[in-house]
Amino acid sequence: MITLCGFSVSNYYNKVKMVMLEKQIPFTEEKVYTHSKDEAVLSASPLAKVPFIKTEHGNMCESQVIVDYLEAAYPAHPLLPADPWEQAKLRELTTYIELHLELVVRELYGQAFFGRTVDDATKARVHKQLVKNIDAFKRLAKFGPYVGGDTFTLADCAAWVSLPLVGMATKGVLGTDLLMEAGVDWKAYNKLIAARESAVRINADRKVAQDEMAALSAKK
Repeated sequence: MITLCGFSVSNYYNKVKMVMLEKQIPFTEEKVYTHSKDEAVLSASPLAKVPFIKTEHGNMCESQVIVDYLEAAYPAHPLLPADPWEQAKLRELTTYIELHLELVVRELYGQAFFGRTVDDATKARVHKQLVKNIDAFKRLAKFGPYVGGDTFTLADCAAWVSLPLVGMATKGVLGTDLLMEAGVDWKAYNKLIAARESAVRINADRKVAQDEMAALSAKK
């Protein structure tokens, strides 16, 4: 059985978890935090990033690599179409979400979610880049009603865990939800996906993990 390692607040952990739940792949979970110095963690994820998985074949890290493996190794309940071109277009969309939206807005997380401060130069740079990148994203995303069209796919597993972070972080730090301002109604989309059984479980587990982290922080 596969063991999914990481923690339930991580959006990339939840991306992989959603894929496993949607594909009905049996798995267990092991709590692992980033920046671990444990050799067992480093042997599985050399940068101590999460998530990573433990399998009968060995370990694997990087969320997109993991979900591509899962899609190929567990063909039941497919989350990609059979056509290679359509598969590639959904991976293209996923790349835009993660590389050109989430990774860019991540520079604001310290202030948005962790009580730190982001300098004005960083805010201005991120704002400028996101406006450009969101416009590009709109050219690829369909929201018909799913991010890639009329079917729930791997791209939704990435979009659902990351788009809210873009909206909340820009609203909290820049004063404007840049997605909503650009006409990307991530809140309606989030509500659609949140009704899925996989999302209900992920949200419940995330709430527990957030409460645990808050309790640990209060003790420091």
